[in-house]
Amino acid sequence: MQQSGNSAGRVARQAGRRTVLKAAGASLAVAGLGATATACGGGSGSGDGTVTLRYSWWGAEDRAERINKTIALFEKKYPKIKIKTDFQPYPDFWKKFNTQASGGNPPDVFQNAIGFLRKYDAKNVLLDLSGQVEAGNLSMDGFRAGLEKFGEVDGKLLGVPVGSNSLALVIDKPVYTRAGVKPEQGWTWDDFDDAMARIRDRAGRAGDSGMYGVMYLYDLYLRQNGKAFFTEDGLGFTEADLTRWWTKAEKGVRTGLFADPKKVAQIKPKSALSAELAGSEFTWDNFTVRYTSEGKSEYGLAPIPTTDGKRTGQYLGSLMLSASRRTQHPKEVAQFIDFMVHDPEVAKIMGYDRGVPATQAQYDAYQPTDPVNKAIAAYEESLVEAGVLEPITPHPNGADICEAAFLRIAEELGLGKRSVADAVKQFFTESKTALAG
Repeated sequence: MQQSGNSAGRVARQAGRRTVLKAAGASLAVAGLGATATACGGGSGSGDGTVTLRYSWWGAEDRAERINKTIALFEKKYPKIKIKTDFQPYPDFWKKFNTQASGGNPPDVFQNAIGFLRKYDAKNVLLDLSGQVEAGNLSMDGFRAGLEKFGEVDGKLLGVPVGSNSLALVIDKPVYTRAGVKPEQGWTWDDFDDAMARIRDRAGRAGDSGMYGVMYLYDLYLRQNGKAFFTEDGLGFTEADLTRWWTKAEKGVRTGLFADPKKVAQIKPKSALSAELAGSEFTWDNFTVRYTSEGKSEYGLAPIPTTDGKRTGQYLGSLMLSASRRTQHPKEVAQFIDFMVHDPEVAKIMGYDRGVPATQAQYDAYQPTDPVNKAIAAYEESLVEAGVLEPITPHPNGADICEAAFLRIAEELGLGKRSVADAVKQFFTESKTALAG
């Protein structure tokens, strides 16, 4: 997802939530994990019954350090299962994974996101884990807020959630206070527009960093209006819909409600919010850590504006663990996934690195003490209590390509390289090709 998940929020979040903007290293093999001669199709075995599984994910070095600690716990509980690891920054991960999958040798278990489930299911890459649930090797009980359904596609269990997040409006709290703006659950887009004007006029900066390329925010807006960004087999909106959205975004920049995209580009990789170009920014809730590390102000989480004062269109998104259909050790893979999503000690090590823990046992095991992570937990709890959460919209094969196109074309639009009409036409042209398979 912009995250979950592909898109700007999802990429930045995965690339370094704890070690902000820290470049991820090249692949890291865990030392001392025994022989790792890999057979075609993933995994390997030895004469004493020990098997080795290959496990890959994207993220920064601090995530690797955490994951390696959880692997040590797993190997202590399952001494006959060894884990060989590999991690990459987000774009590099998928390049390498595509090469491995095309060669018939993907990792046994790997980090995954909603936009890739149908794509790799169609390529016969993903293992349906339902059989392992039936065999008792993997439990899908105890998940929070319906997350056990997140990785189900067409009746198959293709991914198991490891952590949840949801979109939020991250605000500079002193700026909002100075402008006299107090966003509350159920505020409308008209209220939001008025708030942006107040911040501009009273705080002397743009109200928001801009809405050009926040694909998952646009998805929520569509869902509020009975549509969605994706359907099971394509796009769930029209060129006229997108024209209205991007026209509003362009007008917001022109009138000073949203930050100038050219200035935003100049201060990257720092965010417009922490650089004090804007008073708020839409992103995933567990990305708040970034702003606290980058900026000098105090930041908080505000609700998503609504169309009718009730429906936000929100859902809990999640990173997942998926398995290779070609693995030679499906039972051991299932046991590994089960351990990673249920064991309380894993949660204490991982914290909110991959989102708020997906299972109740892990959620209860890790109680954050710092203000930022406590706010993230409180925000997600507020969504559950408010009853605004809905099932996520299915993503079709090709969704990841559409996400990348939306982000790139929106940036070109913001920088003045395209008109709204040209941007909309280009996005639909590229999406049509991507969704055609």
